[in-house]
Amino acid sequence: MTALRNRGIRPALLVGCLLVLALAVAGCSSAKGKSFNFDTNAFLTDLNPTSQGVLGALYVTIVISVVAQMIGVLLGVLAALGKMARFAPFRIIANFYIWIFRGTPLLVQLAFLFYGVGAAHLWGWDTLTINGFVIPGAIQAAMVILGVNEGAYMAEIIRAGIMAVDPGQTEAAKSLGMTYRLTMTRIVLPQAARVIIPPLGNEFNNMLKTTSLLTVISVFELYNTFSVAQGTSYATFELFAACAVWYLLLTTIWGFIQSRIEKRLERGTTRNTDNDMGLRARMWGLRNNAGNQGH
Repeated sequence: MTALRNRGIRPALLVGCLLVLALAVAGCSSAKGKSFNFDTNAFLTDLNPTSQGVLGALYVTIVISVVAQMIGVLLGVLAALGKMARFAPFRIIANFYIWIFRGTPLLVQLAFLFYGVGAAHLWGWDTLTINGFVIPGAIQAAMVILGVNEGAYMAEIIRAGIMAVDPGQTEAAKSLGMTYRLTMTRIVLPQAARVIIPPLGNEFNNMLKTTSLLTVISVFELYNTFSVAQGTSYATFELFAACAVWYLLLTTIWGFIQSRIEKRLERGTTRNTDNDMGLRARMWGLRNNAGNQGH
């Protein structure tokens, strides 16, 4: 137990995760009947008419969540920098993007950008094949639309992280001749990451659950898989209870991962009065690189 605590793992939570997994297995198997049992064949393959099973639905849910979150972080950085830019058109574009995607429901965005845009013949979500992997249009749309929506929220989180960095550090970087791009990538964003990571982790936690809305565009993620199964087995309570348990298991596992990431970032922080001296030494070491980049 002590070894687990030293690694940042709480024994009670670990036991809870194992219990949740056991309940999920029992709940999944109820597709064959009205009672809970531990039929692993039903757990793996019998839930979905497409035979992808719960594991396939988990795979789809996790992949879409990860890719969408990556798109969201990238767009969030661009939107945050655009909102803070001195060039007015960049600020207007960034503010308009954030206004639109934060001000309209995600469910409406999914339906509009998948069905509406396609019906207007403005864009088609055709099946894409990359190195033998076939990506259906609905899954492409899910990744892109969730990512674009997430970017609008990440923009404010990232902007707050950037503003939390001491402005004097940016001024010191300018005095050393560092370009704006180099200042952001070497000085500001690495320090802002300590502020950004906790809310970013919460956003990914939310993304795992938000994928349940993809049922509106017929993506067989976790929720849609259980929804179809209960429609054929009539084990509504058991299957939706199992679905909830699977989402709880995913978010709990991510909670452990997020905790480890945050602790690792804390190791890099210095809590003494020599912070400014260390920062100046680091920036001085980057002076030659800054000179090569130009003003």
